[in-house]
Amino acid sequence: MSDEMITESDSKITPLSSDVTRYQLRSMYRSWYLDYASYVILERAVPNIADGLKPVQRRILHSMKTLDDGRFNKVANIVGNTMQYHPHGDASINDALVQLGQKELLIETQGNWGNVLTGDRAAAGRYIEARLSPFALEVLYNSKLTEWAPSYDGRKKEPVTLPAKFPLLLVQGVEGIAVGLSSKILPHNFNEILDACIAFLRGEEFALYPDFATGGFIDVNRYNDGTRGGAVKVRAKIEKIDNKTLAITEVPYGVTSGSLINSILKAGEKGKIKIRKVDDMTSESVRVMVYLQPGTSSDKAIDALYAFTDCEINIYPNCCVIHDKKPVFISISDVLRHSVLSTRDLLQRELEIQRDEVREMLHFASLERIFIEERIYKDKEYEQSRSFEEATAHIMNRLKPWEPKFIRPVTDDDVQRLYEIKMGRILRFNAQKAEETIAAYRDKISEIEKHLANITAYTIDWYMSLKAKYGDAFPRRTVVRGFDNIEAATVAEANKKLYINRAEGFIGTSLAKDEFICPCSDIDDVIIFYRDGKYKVVKVQEKLFAGKNIEHIDVFKRNDQRTVYNVIYRDGKDGTYFMKRFFVTGITRDKEYDITQGTPGSRICYFTRNPNGEAEVVRVTLKPKARLNKLQFDVDFGELAIKGKQSRGNIVTRNEVHRFSLREKGASTLGGRKVWFDSDVLRLNYDGRGDYLGEFGGTDLVLVILKNGEYYTSTFDASNHYEDNILRIEKFRPGTIWSAILFDADQGYPYIKRFSFEQTAKKQKFIGDNPKSQLILLSDEPGARFEVTFGGGDDFRDPIVIVASEFINVKSLKAKGKRLTTYITENIVEIDPVPVSDPDESETPDLSEPAVSPDDDDDNAADNDSGNSAAETEDVSDEQVRDEINGQQHLF
Repeated sequence: MSDEMITESDSKITPLSSDVTRYQLRSMYRSWYLDYASYVILERAVPNIADGLKPVQRRILHSMKTLDDGRFNKVANIVGNTMQYHPHGDASINDALVQLGQKELLIETQGNWGNVLTGDRAAAGRYIEARLSPFALEVLYNSKLTEWAPSYDGRKKEPVTLPAKFPLLLVQGVEGIAVGLSSKILPHNFNEILDACIAFLRGEEFALYPDFATGGFIDVNRYNDGTRGGAVKVRAKIEKIDNKTLAITEVPYGVTSGSLINSILKAGEKGKIKIRKVDDMTSESVRVMVYLQPGTSSDKAIDALYAFTDCEINIYPNCCVIHDKKPVFISISDVLRHSVLSTRDLLQRELEIQRDEVREMLHFASLERIFIEERIYKDKEYEQSRSFEEATAHIMNRLKPWEPKFIRPVTDDDVQRLYEIKMGRILRFNAQKAEETIAAYRDKISEIEKHLANITAYTIDWYMSLKAKYGDAFPRRTVVRGFDNIEAATVAEANKKLYINRAEGFIGTSLAKDEFICPCSDIDDVIIFYRDGKYKVVKVQEKLFAGKNIEHIDVFKRNDQRTVYNVIYRDGKDGTYFMKRFFVTGITRDKEYDITQGTPGSRICYFTRNPNGEAEVVRVTLKPKARLNKLQFDVDFGELAIKGKQSRGNIVTRNEVHRFSLREKGASTLGGRKVWFDSDVLRLNYDGRGDYLGEFGGTDLVLVILKNGEYYTSTFDASNHYEDNILRIEKFRPGTIWSAILFDADQGYPYIKRFSFEQTAKKQKFIGDNPKSQLILLSDEPGARFEVTFGGGDDFRDPIVIVASEFINVKSLKAKGKRLTTYITENIVEIDPVPVSDPDESETPDLSEPAVSPDDDDDNAADNDSGNSAAETEDVSDEQVRDEINGQQHLF
């Protein structure tokens, strides 16, 4: 044995030295492992840029071509035939074949091939069938251009690469993991690829973005042309069926309905989303039904699905391909450019081969014509030739006069073909037809030469023909658009409660017996202010020692520039009092900060948190002191600028203070705030969920109009709760003229009134005090018009059109209004308004009349004013009409 091997002495095994072991390992890694890594990279996992195929895919397609007779073949037979070329097991071949078939591009399938939407596997290979698609036959195969190599056992020949005339790598996509590297190329749209190919040949700019068979939405802002370091966000398509039901109809690439449901259920178990149940109704298309719990905002639930489930995923492309037998990292655009140039070269070579073949046919047709027309086959010398060489020499000699007209010199092989012409063909020879054939060959050669001279234009036409033949089957399924970043903390359901034990200094969600602070989620942060001016942000936990002397504690919203803290603090034990306003937009978690100047003994004397930047007025009461005449004065936080949290602030007083008290609540100093109304939970929000109400200033109000004819105004605080019978909710616009049509239960007629809503925090009726009165229509159009149609039997009456501003003046809110008609109305609808150049908002309301009159003068106006009521021309008393109305069902 050599010194490097284990030696045996005295029946004992002597271990190898450490140097020998290291040497052997180095040798193994240098040879065996590197060989293995190279094989996996080049022969298994990474596609070749030439045809966009991995070796197993190329061998499958080559095997299917050898079996192709136009009919379907059993997948099991295809797999068995491919094993002649692929040195690995049948399972890998079957899986690769199924994946190719599911892409529905190169292979036509028959049977159960699985479902990429649900993740269901295909049936066994003995039950399903496949054949090459017309597209594959057109763009993949040309044995005259294919480079061949021996198969792994040397019995067969297989293509090194297929002569692909289309960038398959981009339309199909690929994913492979090799040793030390990986490749992930996303699929792109068939038609867009062809458009990009044409644009490149024309010297125009182009851009390609992924397109997935599963649909959904994609954000390509960071796609980076598919290179390493890029990323895309893909979202499911979520539809709102109603306020409590969502339907997911498209899923992200690589996500199945089953995996999506599992992620939703996990998020629900963790309290991220309040769901009642999830149903999978996916078949040919995705349909996952998500049922929400009562009181859950559907808009917020959609954001939570994107934030906490597989409804939104990030995909990181990595375009790695084999080029010149080496792995290279390039961009998607580079792959397309390489494919286009390769396609143009292949088309050129095909044309050259075709031209040479037509030339050969022209050459022989010319020889045949001369051979027959000149009756060379009847020459005495030819018939009496005693050898093949003698006969050949005679024919070559006879053809010399025409040799300048031939495309190339005549060879012995040409003469051999002339020998093989049968007598029947000679007897049927037609000189005119032969001339036409030769002319057709010449025209064909001329056409091919023209294409070769304009090979770029020919290639463009080739791509356009592919799009015309197959493009309709490949519409874009994934919508390209930008996404807003959804912060998980803003959409997480507040499924926990935060408590504090001030005596012991603990905070957390498990202290249910202690003081309740606010609802929170388990991913929230909490900001804590202490009485000595220190503050910090900590993570929500079940129980955490936060310390004693806590001044304020609340859920912390990062980058919140609406919440303003107003503080008065004393600098040191006996120092000056300062006041300041500041944001806390972003800080390091668990790091301690100080809102004072850090002087020992400093403390907070007054503290408020203002979610919309409100600035109050504070009354300062001083302790009595000699020569101190003024013991009280006010300070207004609205006069302070909002500065950084480390600023010192403005001086309040240097005297000893008895107390600070709130004198007057202030308005926001931050300007307008955009407000939305979420009809699912009947709450306002500032996060863009629901209907946009507008931008609100500090004193602006919300107008709430109820279906029962009541209204009120409220602040735009997000904590407000609203009823579920809201007719309209919007920003309050003082002075706006409203037109209302109502059924007055006291009189039994429809009335119209015009008025302005007034500011009031209490609910007010604007259709009268009778609870049976009904609001029919309400409009804020300056030129509001209403069409009244009549019913009540066979007595036909034409509809009338009421222009509100011409029919009645603006009255007070409590006025009854003016009667529309005394006849039974079938329907009253609002129609297109009259164009108004000077809106009625400029009108001055007539408030001189009493709010409610026992016999309103507008009642009689319906009978006295000419042209305003259909009752004018009819001899019917009011009592008769009331009786008729009371005896029928009112159709409002």
